[in-house]
Amino acid sequence: MRRGERRAPGAAPGKAALEEHQQPPPQQQPLPPVPNGGSPAAAAERPVLPGAERDSPGLRRSTESEVYDDGTNTFFWRAHTLTVLFILTCALGYVTLLEETPQDTAYNTKRGIVASILVFLCFGVTQAKDGPFSRPHPAYWRFWLCVSVVYELFLIFILFQTVQDGRQFMKYIDPHLGVPLPERDYGGNCLIYDPGNATDPFHNIWDKLDGFVPAHFFGWYLKTLMIRDWWMCMIISVMFEFLEYSLEHQLPNFSECWWDHWIMDVILCNGLGIYCGMKTLSWLSLKTYKWQGLWNIPTYKGKMKRIVFQFTPYSWVKFEWKPASSLRRWLAVCGIIFVFLLAELNTFYLKFVLWMPPEHYLVLLRLVFFVNVGGVAMREIYDFMDDPKFHKKLGQQAWLVAAITATEFLIVVKYDPYTLTLSLPFYITQCWILGIILVLTWTAWRFFIRDITLRYKEIRRQKQEHKHEKDKCLSNGDGHSATLDEQTGNKLRERKL
Repeated sequence: MRRGERRAPGAAPGKAALEEHQQPPPQQQPLPPVPNGGSPAAAAERPVLPGAERDSPGLRRSTESEVYDDGTNTFFWRAHTLTVLFILTCALGYVTLLEETPQDTAYNTKRGIVASILVFLCFGVTQAKDGPFSRPHPAYWRFWLCVSVVYELFLIFILFQTVQDGRQFMKYIDPHLGVPLPERDYGGNCLIYDPGNATDPFHNIWDKLDGFVPAHFFGWYLKTLMIRDWWMCMIISVMFEFLEYSLEHQLPNFSECWWDHWIMDVILCNGLGIYCGMKTLSWLSLKTYKWQGLWNIPTYKGKMKRIVFQFTPYSWVKFEWKPASSLRRWLAVCGIIFVFLLAELNTFYLKFVLWMPPEHYLVLLRLVFFVNVGGVAMREIYDFMDDPKFHKKLGQQAWLVAAITATEFLIVVKYDPYTLTLSLPFYITQCWILGIILVLTWTAWRFFIRDITLRYKEIRRQKQEHKHEKDKCLSNGDGHSATLDEQTGNKLRERKL
């Protein structure tokens, strides 16, 4: 779907829309009022679009914002498939005809792989299907969709290598990789105030204030924008700290002081990031989504404001997960939390098994990748859950994110099964068993026992009302009533049929 096809009440039809609607309808129906003084003729153009772009009042969900768009279709929004094909062909022709091929086999192999990836990205950016997001540009999200495919193929390649070959293959990406690296232990001396250190008694706190502190904050700020629910964010944040407690015997990196877990991580970094994220969500839900073409805005201040707002959402959908409303939604929310936690754990286990230092740029690039694809995946999952009649299958980006998370975990299992099979301490095992039993018990009570109990009470109440009505009729003296005669006749006719 192209940019010019996105319309809202009051939107002027584009050229393609006019060509498709040259034939007038047989009967003209009265048009509803158009917001912001739009013309009735413009309101006649209302195609049914997925997600937030379904602008008809009967189709738009109550959690979706209303969008006003003047329908300007500039050069920036048009498809440039022939232009990209021409530039790509010229680049390949230059390499073939004017550049001498080096005799270095390793260099040619690397360059050939990079060129193949770039050609695939060019094809995907121009030809792949659009997702639910259109800002700052649909091509941006198509690019990350293609990057997801490339990353998944890379993970599958690594999965099919031996452990030694897979680790040494990372040297082709960075010669400094492929070397075992010691894990940093964040535990040890956990005194907040160390009287034994007269120079700096608070040195333990300053030692923990590294680059991961702002990374925690911005990470949870962006995760809140993805999930759009305070309770789910807090559950994932607290659950991950419990996972670090449970798995610190496998990865020394998980060994942290108690105040590092609960004060610095959960309350300060994660909590502050979630709070700022919720404030941003509140602003986005109240924002008016009225879009004009840049050249239709008369003032320079308005033009600059329009350029900045290009990097904000085209429309907004408030997520209402409602996990307790049905068993399907409850299992879906539990699955989302599980995949989120698994992706978080993969960050630490992957760099452990592939021997990548925490500060390596590949680790940072993976986090940037998940920030960009995670928001699209969450929107597609929510649409699939909330509107299954319109969204009959899971979105393409959500499918790829799930596949990537599973493949990363399989790489960890294959490359270091010994670490993963280290048995949990007995008290940790007891805590997890107790937690699982509580969750299963609540699930059985909420969606099975409670429903059966409510259904039994409703049937009993109906029987008592029927008995009371029958006794009331018998107390009239004739022993029957017209209502009872009609009900009896209906039952006899049903039995005959």
